[in-house]
Amino acid sequence: MDSLVITSILTYLFMIGSFLLGVVLIAHILLQKHSPSGTIAWLLMIVLAPYVGVPLYLLFGGRKLRRWAEKKRRLGLDTTMAIAPEQACISDRILRSYGIPGAQDGHRLTLCTTAQQRFAALEQLINGAKQSIHISTFIFRPDQAGQLIIDKLAAKAAAGVSVRVLMDGVGSLHTRPRHVRKIIDAGGKVAWFMPVLHRPFRGRSNLRNHRKIYIADYKTVIGGGANIGAEYISPAQMSEQWQDLAFVLEGPTVRHWEEVFCRDWEFTSGETPSLPPEETRRTEAMGQAVVQFVPSGPDMEGDALYDAILSMIYAAKERFWVATPYFVPDEPLCQALMLAARRGVDVRILLPRRSNHPLPDIVRGNWLRQIQGAGGLILFYTAGMMHAKVLLMDDKAAVLGSANMDIRSLYFNYESAMFVYSRDEILQTARWLEQLAAHCQCGIGRAGLARSLAEGVVRLAAPLL
Repeated sequence: MDSLVITSILTYLFMIGSFLLGVVLIAHILLQKHSPSGTIAWLLMIVLAPYVGVPLYLLFGGRKLRRWAEKKRRLGLDTTMAIAPEQACISDRILRSYGIPGAQDGHRLTLCTTAQQRFAALEQLINGAKQSIHISTFIFRPDQAGQLIIDKLAAKAAAGVSVRVLMDGVGSLHTRPRHVRKIIDAGGKVAWFMPVLHRPFRGRSNLRNHRKIYIADYKTVIGGGANIGAEYISPAQMSEQWQDLAFVLEGPTVRHWEEVFCRDWEFTSGETPSLPPEETRRTEAMGQAVVQFVPSGPDMEGDALYDAILSMIYAAKERFWVATPYFVPDEPLCQALMLAARRGVDVRILLPRRSNHPLPDIVRGNWLRQIQGAGGLILFYTAGMMHAKVLLMDDKAAVLGSANMDIRSLYFNYESAMFVYSRDEILQTARWLEQLAAHCQCGIGRAGLARSLAEGVVRLAAPLL
């Protein structure tokens, strides 16, 4: 058989294989719960440019990890309502329908609104730990602030405290084992969540762990939007620090944060951390705050966080405020915000004048103009970078956590959020947002032709980014 025939056969087999793979991927796309625009974008990419679309989808296309969603379902968390029905918000009912533990009272909640407060809170958490310190962060920067935290964690590990540090493989791409060698040599454990070159069949490269979970002794957790690095936390005032929001939480819900961290650690390292018996981890009432922990991501069934936020927008009667560094919603979220503004709800979107990522800054313009045209107020923070992620609905609910108001956070990333239902804490959050608004410029202007074209091109690609 001559080489020409062999080449023809191989070419034919390759074409058949490519066609079958394309059919399988198209079926997979249709079965996945992508947004309609995301589904259409992937289908067009695979049909019109298969040699580009197929590899990209294999790397970046999937959204859910079913086996790990099953494990999360088996966490055994109590999903019954722990507060009186009249205290509950619509989001609590939506979230419990997804198997999320119900809202609970008995918490002490402290907001950390400056880099110094956040550093002091983390320092106190580490210094006070006697049994365990578990840290999960998107970015662990080995700069001056990060090195101080590394030294403290190493000292605790050397003293016999169980120390585990989990950082994202992309967010902490430039943090190498040598940077955290002190922790490892002292007996602590460090892992990178889904590195860029990760093990096959262990997830997708676009599914990033964006959670911020810092826990000590199963009793106290720090959450919110702050990573570890000088722009987020610092013992002293520095010019490059960002506006951000973290919180310290003590009370019964902390055990839910701990269990999610342990599943993330197991997924990454293969080690299942041993937890004390649940009765020994139950924390007595520490305060009056009513909160609900909401993990979301590829390891959770459905899109509980997204659905709860959408329901809250439609339920808002007086105000719905959003603070986010990146604003890239999908059509249903944008439409809900526009309709809320049209029916007289005080809709505000607070975001940085210029963020640290240019693409979201380009694509957000069209959405913001639509919301402004419907009666919403657009506020651009002009005193630097604003990295906080906060939602506020009337005086009934606030959402604090790691999730941005964008497609990536709400559909793809592993995120951690806390819904707050107690009035005092909600009003405290509202006052902080009002302080930020004092440093904001109101309104977004009309876009020129070049800007409109750039926004349109990037918006078309947004479902794939």
